[in-house]
Amino acid sequence: MNPSAQGWIEKFGSLLRKAPSNLNSELEFYQHFRSMGFIYGINISTLKGIPVPALISEEEKAKINLLSALYHVYLLNKGREAGFNDFLEDLSVFYQLLHIEEFSFFDRLLAGRKTSHQLEYLLHQRISLNDNIISRAFNQMLTNSMLFTDVLNFQRYLHGERNLKRNEQRLEQIIMNLSYHVIDAKNTNSVYNQRLLQLLETSSRYGAAGGNKDYYSYKDLLEVNTNILENHYFFDLACLAALEDHPASAIRKDVLRELGDELQLSPEGIETSMDHAVTFFRKHRDQLGFLKDTNPFRLLYDNSQVMVKKLILRNGRRLKKELSESKELLALISKSATQDLNKEERERLRTQLLDIFKTIPSLAIFALPGGAVLLPLFVKMIPSLLPSAFDDNRVEKSPKNS
Repeated sequence: MNPSAQGWIEKFGSLLRKAPSNLNSELEFYQHFRSMGFIYGINISTLKGIPVPALISEEEKAKINLLSALYHVYLLNKGREAGFNDFLEDLSVFYQLLHIEEFSFFDRLLAGRKTSHQLEYLLHQRISLNDNIISRAFNQMLTNSMLFTDVLNFQRYLHGERNLKRNEQRLEQIIMNLSYHVIDAKNTNSVYNQRLLQLLETSSRYGAAGGNKDYYSYKDLLEVNTNILENHYFFDLACLAALEDHPASAIRKDVLRELGDELQLSPEGIETSMDHAVTFFRKHRDQLGFLKDTNPFRLLYDNSQVMVKKLILRNGRRLKKELSESKELLALISKSATQDLNKEERERLRTQLLDIFKTIPSLAIFALPGGAVLLPLFVKMIPSLLPSAFDDNRVEKSPKNS
């Protein structure tokens, strides 16, 4: 399944029929998605049984995990007999009520009329940070760290709530105020604190703490009879804010225990959440993009290298066919691997590659102005990266009964 190509949601639905969910309670569902990092806004893995493409990005994992979490909440509230198409229709209505990014005329042309295709567009917009595309390209392609608020809001929609925008703002303001509160209690001005707050603020659709940085205002926003998932979520993000970025990965347990009591969590639940946050951070620290401090030019090169490698792997079958039909091009690529090409050879190589890129939509980026700067990377990776698979989102037809 390729979550960067149209048709991935329908492919997702077909895969679920072969690997049905075994998460039978809200708490079991929540803990499973926390173990994958989704609750923390840091996607380390995706659901087992859902095959993912090579070199899957943080953005692609976030798409899969968001849709997976929304679907599991739907099953827990509607029952296992609920159909996938019914889920998609309800999810479409939910996002319409939430008034997220409106479709322009060109957006509709790109997305098409099918509900699943429109949702693919909406989820892509949903996971993106409120940041411009240039800064995101130099920022590890971080994704929205508050995606689980959509899951909580969707659950409310399934219970009849329709004022979803106001509830979204309430959830985000609680998260921001709790984070300020916990970080302030640490009384340290570490790089970790600054970058975590920056990530949360960028993810918020309503500004830093809804425009109010009062550390204690979260108490006024908590609801007495709130869903237990909300309080677990608030507490786990507070645990993330309470961490200290050093080898021991310490955590301010005194502040968190008091907060856990306010959120009406059990003593066992409080200890489990704190221990999980410390263990998760120690294990995956090197994968936390918001902590990386990389030279922007090196980062640009690394991101370009990953992108080129991904495009070659995911378009291998057609690329292999196109290349095999041009003996001169193959000869030039082979020669470039062992010696420098002269000016005339480089131009012939460039021209022929650009002609091929125009026939494969996913590779059209190389034919755009400026795309040619990536050609040396492409040529360098070609010999060892051509795969045999293509069209990851094709849904196989079930054999008809004779």
